[in-house]
Amino acid sequence: MKLTRSRIAILAILCSAVPSVALEMGSLNVRNCVWCHGSSVQGYLPAPRLAGQKAQYLQNQMQDFREHTRDNPDSKQYMWGASAGVGPHTLRELAIYFSMLPAKAANDGPQELVATGRTMYQDGIPTSNIVSCVACHGPNGEGSGEIPRLGGLSYTYLKKRLEQWGEGYHATAKPPMPRIASKLPPNVIVALASYLSFVK
Repeated sequence: MKLTRSRIAILAILCSAVPSVALEMGSLNVRNCVWCHGSSVQGYLPAPRLAGQKAQYLQNQMQDFREHTRDNPDSKQYMWGASAGVGPHTLRELAIYFSMLPAKAANDGPQELVATGRTMYQDGIPTSNIVSCVACHGPNGEGSGEIPRLGGLSYTYLKKRLEQWGEGYHATAKPPMPRIASKLPPNVIVALASYLSFVK
């Protein structure tokens, strides 16, 4: 009897931690996201994968969309309007819910660049004073807290995002990414994006 009560108590605690939106897959807020990000939010051009992304990172990006500081062309066209009516509570629920969904690797980068990209990701480029990506994003691109998960994101999305950092978009984001990305040459960007698209 005690064991059953303990199991029920644990289950109640776990369920209380899951946002209510997770129980409403057909909710309007979720449907608004899946129209662009795909039915399982694995991403659909030009929208990135949301599944498995860090909740705090998702919340921060939505705030940046609302404040128009994430100012690249796709953000202006799609996300400025989409984020305008999302309140803080709903945003938090969506971010937590999407972070709990299983993420699938895009596997869409040029395979011949994977080995080069892996070396750059793990070791950085000392001759150019470019730090290792592992230092912040983790050995498998898993991210942490406000630092996004990069592993498995689409090659096209990652390439474009890194290029846009270098073009000066989203310059008010927290350091060090604006500075680091602005120094990445095109061959490094394509190699990193290729490697990361295959990381599970």
